[in-house]
Amino acid sequence: MECKSALVEANGDTQQAELILRKRGLATAQKKSLRATTEGLIGTYVHTGGKLGVMVEVNCESDFVARTDDFKDLVHDISMQIAATDPRFIRKEEVTEQALAQEKEIQRARALGEGKPEKVVDKIVEGRLGKFYEEVCLLEQPFVKDNSMTVGQLIAGKIAKLGENITVSRFVRFKVGETGS
Repeated sequence: MECKSALVEANGDTQQAELILRKRGLATAQKKSLRATTEGLIGTYVHTGGKLGVMVEVNCESDFVARTDDFKDLVHDISMQIAATDPRFIRKEEVTEQALAQEKEIQRARALGEGKPEKVVDKIVEGRLGKFYEEVCLLEQPFVKDNSMTVGQLIAGKIAKLGENITVSRFVRFKVGETGS
């Protein structure tokens, strides 16, 4: 019925109807983001050679969804993302005040060092914070398999497809020779 109503709304244009359905799915995903996620999987990824490994907990609402191939693939993809990009936080809201203040200080000094006028330095720093979040926050990072979307958008797409809220709860990344900070 959803497909039929989207086709009617798009006046029979199947490509436009597909866009309408995708938008509805993402809107539904946003509504579902407030629902509790108490089921899920712990995924692991060990890179070739055994010198790098990742463990990640990805949660959903039911064990039924946790057992699907789509969910398992998502957990594996997130594990590989963490191995490849070494994020420090899951989402922007988790970035510590200390880390944020330090980055602002670095970017401010950099902008001043480039000879930028004092009155525009704060705007430059705010602009560069977007890149900082992209580097250190898992959900803000471009997805390594398809950099046209972020990991957060990948998860939102799976929420729309599977019909349940999905969250990344925690992860740990090990690399031989590195110690935790």
